[in-house]
This record gives sequence, C-alpha cells and structure tokens, in this order.
Amino acid sequence: MKRWDADQEKLAETPDLAALAALLADRTRAAICMALLDGGTWTAGELAEYAAVAPSTTTEHLNLLVAGGLLAEERQGRRRYVRLAGPDTAETLENLAGLAPYRPVPIRSLAEANQRRALHHARTCYDHIAGALGCALAEVMTERGLLAREYGLVLTAAGAHWLAALGIPDTGPSLAHRAHVRTCLDWTVRRPHLSGALGAALYRHTLERRWIVKSPTTRILSVTEAGRTAFRDRLGLPDEALSPSLTFPAPRG
Repeated sequence: MKRWDADQEKLAETPDLAALAALLADRTRAAICMALLDGGTWTAGELAEYAAVAPSTTTEHLNLLVAGGLLAEERQGRRRYVRLAGPDTAETLENLAGLAPYRPVPIRSLAEANQRRALHHARTCYDHIAGALGCALAEVMTERGLLAREYGLVLTAAGAHWLAALGIPDTGPSLAHRAHVRTCLDWTVRRPHLSGALGAALYRHTLERRWIVKSPTTRILSVTEAGRTAFRDRLGLPDEALSPSLTFPAPRG
C-alpha cells in the first residue's frame, strides 16, 4: 500500500454552500434573481431600474452572479443581456424563497395591494406555474391519480393518458433533458407546485390555449374565462382556486 506523504500538497473538492449563500445575502442581488424568475432575458439597464440602484452598482452585482454560476449572459454589441442559468437554478431560488421568513413590505395603494394578491395567486416560476394556482394543480392531479407519490412525484399511466387527451407531447426525461416530474416549495403558501419537464409542458399548453395569460411587465398570470371552464372540466378545480384571494396569506413565523 502506498504511504501517505504528508509533505505533498493534496486537494479535494467540496460544495461551498457559504459562497452561494454569500451571493444571495445581498438584497439587491436577491431581488435581481427573483425578477429573473420570470424566465426572461433582461438588460443590465432594466435590472438597474427594477432594483432602483445605479447602473455601475448593478454591473458589479451581475458580475458576481455570473461568476457564481447563478446567471448566464450574452452580449449583442454594447448591450449585455442576462438570464437565470437554467431551470435548476430557478427551482433552487423558489425553494429557498419558500424556506425564507417573510419580510414586511409596505403597501401604499389599492393597485399595489391588488398586484400583490395576483402575484400570490398565480405567477411564473421560470417556465412553470407557481403561486396558489400552481399548488392547487399539483394537489388535484395527485388526488385524481394523475400523479403518484413514490420517491417524489411521478406521472401515472392515467396521467400519461390525460396528457395525451389534452394533446400535450411526451415530456419524458430522454426528450426534455431534465427531470421529468419535479416540485418547487412555493413561497406563497409553503406547499409544492409542479415543475420539471411536465410542469413546463403544462405551462406552455395553458398559454397556447389561452387558459392563462401572462402580464407583459410582471410574473403575474391570470386565468381567462376559457381557462376557468377548462380547469373546472378537466381537473375539477374549484372556483376559489381560480381567482386571487381577497386576503394575503397569514405571516409565517
């Protein structure tokens, strides 16, 4: 057996969780990451305006987030565009938000209150449906046997038949190159919503059929009249799950 040479330098690798936590410990960087959960590509100038900080400060934050692997960037001429590094990054951020305590934020108008309620009800989480609506979809699909709990959620034979009847193509991992069925811990109600390739396919289908529409300037999703009918007929979702609540979720401890 080869003897250990104590004088020879040796290196191994271990996950640096503290480095990731340090990236998100700054509220401006955290706000930038949460904004990019809309699944879009933003310019540095747009993010500076969103975060209400100077462009030079935004650039410093973006450099750190790109170097840390949370964001990806591309340049077109003098413009710099950034987006989340991928769906795994989005799911990690949403799960962290679900574990985080609430921080009080002042609401200064009725319009802002309505926007907050709408955001809590239904929003994008990168490329799938989040909020109370997303959680309700995951729950009712499980109750109806379309999903089953094994080591996490899996699509059942009945679920595959249901997808085919809707005209949603196969979302298996061999085709999507990502986890077939995943869940994110939703920060709104602290219950899981559906993600992975299946969650993304359902989101695309509901957009294409205009069961839901996305706000052009926020992550908010709204259920249309056609969507109300479809969600009731196809899944039996109750009316209260299809509209924003008149109250906010109770604060978490």
